[in-house]
Amino acid sequence: MRGRSVQGVEVSASRRSGTTDELGPDEPERGGPQGPDGSDCPEESGGSDLLAALLDGMDAALCAFDADGVVTHWNREAERILGWTVAEAVGRHGFAGWAVRSADAGEVQERLMSAMHAPGRQVHEFALVTKDGGRVLVRTQSAAVRGPDGKPAGVYCAFSEVHAQIDLERSIALSEALFEDASWGVVLVDADLRPAVVNGHAARALGIGRTSALGRPLGELLAQGVEELESALTHVLAEGAPPAPAEMWVTVRGSEGERRRCWRSGFVRLASPLAEEPVPLGVGWLFQDVTEAKQGEQDASLLRFRTNQLHRAARAAAECEDPAEAATVHLDFALAGFADHALLDRLAGAPRAEGDDSAPVRLVRLAASPAGAPGPSLVTGAAGLPLRYEEGHPALRCVERAGTVRADAGPVPAERARDWALARQWPQDAVHGLCAVLRSRGRTLGVVTFLRGAARSRFERSDAAYAEDVAARMGAALDLADAVRGPGAGR
Repeated sequence: MRGRSVQGVEVSASRRSGTTDELGPDEPERGGPQGPDGSDCPEESGGSDLLAALLDGMDAALCAFDADGVVTHWNREAERILGWTVAEAVGRHGFAGWAVRSADAGEVQERLMSAMHAPGRQVHEFALVTKDGGRVLVRTQSAAVRGPDGKPAGVYCAFSEVHAQIDLERSIALSEALFEDASWGVVLVDADLRPAVVNGHAARALGIGRTSALGRPLGELLAQGVEELESALTHVLAEGAPPAPAEMWVTVRGSEGERRRCWRSGFVRLASPLAEEPVPLGVGWLFQDVTEAKQGEQDASLLRFRTNQLHRAARAAAECEDPAEAATVHLDFALAGFADHALLDRLAGAPRAEGDDSAPVRLVRLAASPAGAPGPSLVTGAAGLPLRYEEGHPALRCVERAGTVRADAGPVPAERARDWALARQWPQDAVHGLCAVLRSRGRTLGVVTFLRGAARSRFERSDAAYAEDVAARMGAALDLADAVRGPGAGR
């Protein structure tokens, strides 16, 4: 197959060193049996046919010279590269006058025939002449052919075009560099979707040694995201490489626990270059950890959304005649994409100055988000009855500390999480709570509580900062309501 000529001459195992090397005899030739009249026996004739078939089937160009420098063998690959047929090549003395320029003929012949008396193989590069007058640079490996007596009887020469050999060497060098020094993760996955080769970067990303990962199912290396990864590998095996990289979120198991990572992955299907039909050998998976960049993008997007919500809320609140209604508008805009429920409680009686512990904290429900369906917050608490919050309730602690308080049910069964929420007089599906104090002019007016269900993550520091920003606007609105309508007007 001509498409395999890139593999050049490095396809056979050297009998002397055990390493990949060029084709060619490296042992003394054995004389075949002869008949009474000196002619070859049928076995010898069959052996000659076999030798001819082997030479013509080689991917490397090959020629041989006897001890006098006469061409004795010339295979089809040599004919393809130079254009000279077997009939035109065999029997000629060296390359002079036909396969090399006359000025170079002496040096080329001398270097080729010197292999008869040199140990091992010799490598040279020559500019040979094609039949149509062109020139082609080839890389040759030549070695002595020994007769039955062990003495040099000639030289064989295997050669390939230099650019093909260089392409092969570059491919090998690239492969070795990727699996040794690459700053990306490189994993060769076999047809059974198990790692066959893992480079150092990938091993560190997986939190496991390079050899420890080999042959193991991907499910043993990844806690989450393995289904998506295996689906992508299966698709590449069947259909080929996707047109663009894919970003995959995975959870990696490690000695320090599980880590959530985002890997930008590229895939290439690997097929054997030696087969007549493409035979999948596996998938080359290259990936780069982009977790920090993706988190930065997500944080920036979230910040833009929240800033836009604050802007929209301010414009909507400015159209409210009642400042207390403006406070609920801020609450509704803040709830979108931030929490599942929101509660607005304000202090019963006069606002509380910082450090004032003379009276117990009592809160009255002013507004709450509707349960079960989206919609504007419902104003409640017209009777002014204090809420029955137990001592240590997050809302009470928020007022006492004049600061934000977070609360979580923790990793408990659903029944216990429901009891945890009901004990705090929150909706039964709440598992994460965030209480932000409402302050204005150095006084505490109340508390706004945001609640999330189990489908959302717990409140983080950035969430607390956003809630505090919303609470500051709501506190100013309630303070204005008191100033316009008298203390307690917001209730």
